[in-house]
Amino acid sequence: MRDNFNDLLWFLVVAEERSFTRAAAKIGITQSTLSHTIKRLETRMGLRLLARTTRSVSTTEAGERLRQSLAPRIAAIETDIAALTDDRDRPSGTVRITVSDHALEKLIWPKLRPLLLDYPDIRVEFSRDNGLRNIVEDGFDAGVRLGETVEKDMVAVRIGPDWRLVAIGSPRYFAERGVPLTPQDLVSHNCMMLRLTSGGGFYAWEFEKDGRDMRMRVEGQLRFNTTLPMVDAALAGYGIAYVPEDLVDEHVAAGRLQIVLDDWSPPFAGYYLYFPSSRQNSEAFKVIVNALRYSAR
Repeated sequence: MRDNFNDLLWFLVVAEERSFTRAAAKIGITQSTLSHTIKRLETRMGLRLLARTTRSVSTTEAGERLRQSLAPRIAAIETDIAALTDDRDRPSGTVRITVSDHALEKLIWPKLRPLLLDYPDIRVEFSRDNGLRNIVEDGFDAGVRLGETVEKDMVAVRIGPDWRLVAIGSPRYFAERGVPLTPQDLVSHNCMMLRLTSGGGFYAWEFEKDGRDMRMRVEGQLRFNTTLPMVDAALAGYGIAYVPEDLVDEHVAAGRLQIVLDDWSPPFAGYYLYFPSSRQNSEAFKVIVNALRYSAR
């Protein structure tokens, strides 16, 4: 029975790593041993769990169902073990957080950077992601989202103030292409596109004015999956980017960038840390939550 349980654990590592080489290194066994173990599991179950090619490994339909079933159960066991080991004098353990590059750069890391020096036994793993991840299935302890997108069954703790997205470009770009006066004018401009991790599509720019909401599907030469490089591209005159205002306020004040459609960009509720209630048992996790908790001054 114990060997069977190890087979399932090793399958989960392969499914998550999508590579026998990386999975074997992570587990600490040879690749041939791992491959033999997975074949033995598939034979015992009478199902093909993994589709193998020379370059990649992916789960079959049956394998994905098994992965989704195993991941939250293993995460719950790890949580219980972490809760036991956290009963020592100093909080310890690993906290895994999925977070956007903006939230990590401007909110999470500035708060945790001084704190973690006082807690050397707490390890924090950041996964930069702009999608809506299922933190339970994907093995994260917490995620960071805007308040309006947090699932109702999650605990949500506000960790930042209201903020807004702004459309920005260089003065040189607007001198050459003109200044958009309404969101519809963006169709004739070179706009930087942000690919979303969940779904694989591109973010539709959201605007609001006088109670009127508008979503614009923009087009442009450059496409990114994170926000920070857009600022550099806008400074270089490649077009218009739609980014958090606090990423560009210094450039705007210095005249290097110009905000357009300002009256179409109202503020909205800020970031929340969200997590299942079971995660509150870990002392290390409590330290992280208390450090990130927002307090308006």
